[in-house]
Amino acid sequence: MNAAEAATNLELTSKIATVVNLFKSEFPEIKSDLKPWHNDPETRELIDPDSIDIGLHFPGRSKLFQSRSILIQIRFYEDPINNQVSCIGVEAAGFDHRGKQWRLSTVEDWRCEGETQPKPEASAQLKQFCRQIIEVFNN
Repeated sequence: MNAAEAATNLELTSKIATVVNLFKSEFPEIKSDLKPWHNDPETRELIDPDSIDIGLHFPGRSKLFQSRSILIQIRFYEDPINNQVSCIGVEAAGFDHRGKQWRLSTVEDWRCEGETQPKPEASAQLKQFCRQIIEVFNN
C-alpha cells in the first residue's frame, strides 16, 4: 500500500517520515515517493494491504546501490487474537532502466540477490536501515 494512503494517523505518519529521514540523512539528494504505485485497477490488485511502500529515487543511477530507485516495502502482521500489529520485516528492491536489479528480504535471509548487487558497503548500510525501520515500527 502506498505510504501516503497508509498515513492515517499522527503516529503512523511520524514513523513513515522517520523512515524517509533515515535515508535522507545519509543521502540528502534522494527523493522520496510516498505513492510509488499507480492508482489503477490492475495495479491495485497486486498491492499488499499489509505493507507500507515507499519509493526512493537517486538523481541518477547510484553506483553504490547499483540502481536508480529503491522500493522499500515494510511488511506487517496483525495478530487476530490480541489485535496487535507488528512489523515482521522489510523487502527492498533496486531498479534502473532495465528493471529490477536486486532484492533484499529481511523476512528471508537478509541477502542481496539479483542481476547486479549493491556494493558491499551499500549492502551493509541497507541492512542497517532495515534494522532501524523494524525498530521504528515495533516501538
